[in-house]
Amino acid sequence: PDDTIGEGDSRLVLNLLPDELREGIFERLREEVAWETMYHRGGKVPRLVAVQGRIEEDGSFPVYRHPSDQSPSLRPFTPTVDLVRRHAEAIIGHPLNHVLIQLYRQGKDYISEHSDKTIDITRGTSIANVSFGARRLMILRRKKALKVAEIDRTSEDSDAKDPSRTSPGPPRESQRIALPDNSMLVMGLRTNSAWLHAIHRDNRPDKAKLPEETGERISLTFRCIGTFLTTDSAFSTLDGPRIFGQGATGKTREQARSVIFAGEEAEDLLAAFGKENHESDFDWEAIYGKGFDVLHF
Repeated sequence: PDDTIGEGDSRLVLNLLPDELREGIFERLREEVAWETMYHRGGKVPRLVAVQGRIEEDGSFPVYRHPSDQSPSLRPFTPTVDLVRRHAEAIIGHPLNHVLIQLYRQGKDYISEHSDKTIDITRGTSIANVSFGARRLMILRRKKALKVAEIDRTSEDSDAKDPSRTSPGPPRESQRIALPDNSMLVMGLRTNSAWLHAIHRDNRPDKAKLPEETGERISLTFRCIGTFLTTDSAFSTLDGPRIFGQGATGKTREQARSVIFAGEEAEDLLAAFGKENHESDFDWEAIYGKGFDVLHF
């Protein structure tokens, strides 16, 4: 059978870490990571999260923007996370300077279908999603044709709605990808553009699950980020940090500009996120190219 994932630029890597490094890694990650609750549209997202990244020598650090009321503070890579990052980086073939870590505490924790927002993801790179613990299913579902998408503009990345609900329109192609312990799903940006992905609730009682499907799951989504924040006094102001890089209006550190925290630009970026979530022919340059300096929504 055809085992092509998405648009053919994605693949599943099994046994990411050798046995001698894999032993006890879930427990170390569970203990080492500073878990936080993230909020979206005023409600708690149904999983715990953390953000880590590489702090550059000049003090700047990567920022990955996506729909949330406020993202967790970025902390430097902790030792076990960095161990995983190095192995992921060796396979993916380009730097990975940022990771969103999520703890699925039980089968009812989930993430609604969405496309990753690419304003800050370095163009031409891939996304690496590493799994430890319970095996969960990732569902890929092809985006709607444009006319159908225009009719059904559902809430962007809403973790409050039931992710098993489907919207009007003809059935769309879907794929089910099991993400076992110690695996890495490499997702290319063409797949991210053409497909939505989700981890649905698993409401089965534990007695109906296989042993490897029970318990907690930790996912580490590594990305190469091209947008940065700096708090360096030479480039920051009394108003707070400055932003620069691929997804900002100032493309170099010298052009860094003050972060915007709300207002019309936040509304414009959220609208852009919504377009990316629905359109498989999303025009990155036209929508994101000029840059946005807003940070929280």
